[in-house]
Amino acid sequence: MKSSWKTGLSFGLTSGVITTLGLLVGLHAGTHSRNVVLGGILTIAVADALSDAMGIHLAEESKNSGPAVHVWESTVATFLAKLSIALTFAVPVLLWPLQAAVLASVLWGLVLLALLSLFVARAQRIPPWKVIGEHVLIALFVVAVSHYLGDWVRGFQEGH
Repeated sequence: MKSSWKTGLSFGLTSGVITTLGLLVGLHAGTHSRNVVLGGILTIAVADALSDAMGIHLAEESKNSGPAVHVWESTVATFLAKLSIALTFAVPVLLWPLQAAVLASVLWGLVLLALLSLFVARAQRIPPWKVIGEHVLIALFVVAVSHYLGDWVRGFQEGH
């Protein structure tokens, strides 16, 4: 696989998981509203996918080290990866009770990160458990902080 596609896909997948999980968990903790959580997921899927794609585009252009087609390949791959990954988190929210959907989403996100981390570790010929552990711990940190921020906002709104 071309490095430009690897860049876009790995960034888009990682950002899609981490950002969507953080938003989903935080909105759930703060509102307990299926509509708000679903609206957040859809917003991340579109707006943040475009933002991340633009960020990768500018980062690749700033390297000034390759043909324009590589820049655009990274851009498109980032957008498509982020959009498609973020949208997968809408499925459990649409199908299941919200609490179960949030738990399923966290598990789904951790599995996706673990699989990407496994591929990265194999490509770098390093022990997979180190890479998987690092990335899963970062994701769990984001989930925990987002949950507590959502709780804080909910308590702030209720005057506690």
